[in-house]
Amino acid sequence: MKKTLLARKLRKEQTIQEAKIWNLLRNRQFFGLKFKRQYPIGEYIADFVCIEKHIIIELDGGQHNSPENIAKDIERTRYLITNGFKVLRIWNNEVDNNLEGVFLELKRQIVENEPSP
Repeated sequence: MKKTLLARKLRKEQTIQEAKIWNLLRNRQFFGLKFKRQYPIGEYIADFVCIEKHIIIELDGGQHNSPENIAKDIERTRYLITNGFKVLRIWNNEVDNNLEGVFLELKRQIVENEPSP
């Protein structure tokens, strides 16, 4: 399946956590920044991307804890960094249990440009 078709399918079938984050980011609600969701970049599809700030937000569920998926995520992150993006990873359980904290962390890293503690 072509990346653009897969991205469209992923947008239609978003997870609950993706919907929560999208509600924070969409329509320039997040400090006036334009975000796109399920956006193809090379051979990958980024969950959320702000081209203006070169920021990618990836939401990760428990399946990302397996050794195989950890290796894939490292490779993916390297590729995206090599292409000029900063990659922020957020766990689904953080979105479910601490959405305000996720918002504040995104604000700190994207708007205030401060690294994680």
